Amino acid sequence: MKVKDFMIRDVITVKKDDNIKHLLNTLVKYKIGGVPVIDSDGKLVGMISDGDVLRSINPKDKVVYDFYNLMTYTLEKGKLEDILSRIKDQPLIKLAKKQGLITVKENDEIETVLKLLAKHHFKKIPVINDEHKVVGVISRGDVIRTIQKNILQSL
Repeated sequence: MKVKDFMIRDVITVKKDDNIKHLLNTLVKYKIGGVPVIDSDGKLVGMISDGDVLRSINPKDKVVYDFYNLMTYTLEKGKLEDILSRIKDQPLIKLAKKQGLITVKENDEIETVLKLLAKHHFKKIPVINDEHKVVGVISRGDVIRTIQKNILQSL
């Protein structure tokens, strides 16, 4: 089975010059945890997730394992509003993963996606074309649904 057979084609993206506030509004509006970051030509330049934002709020001197601990620690260091007001207008490309991006193409096999998701512990992988433009995205849930619907049913 090919990536093009089960990828999400209506991809929600953000532009590299968008700010953190715009990113958070997008994540909340669409109930998603991460998005591809594109340039003005629609080419992939990064990936950013809610985890990247949480890490930007969390100081490096303490490991935080969940949102509750983050809020507790944040309140100890200063008001959450103060911290967010300092970062909300930052270009999100500063927080985005830009190096070593893992992508797939539409004609790649589902096994390729499975290996990449397992090896890198990603929640989603962008699908790009030959011009490096984002044409789709595949999440772990998409793969599981495809396996259940198309493969397990025939066993």
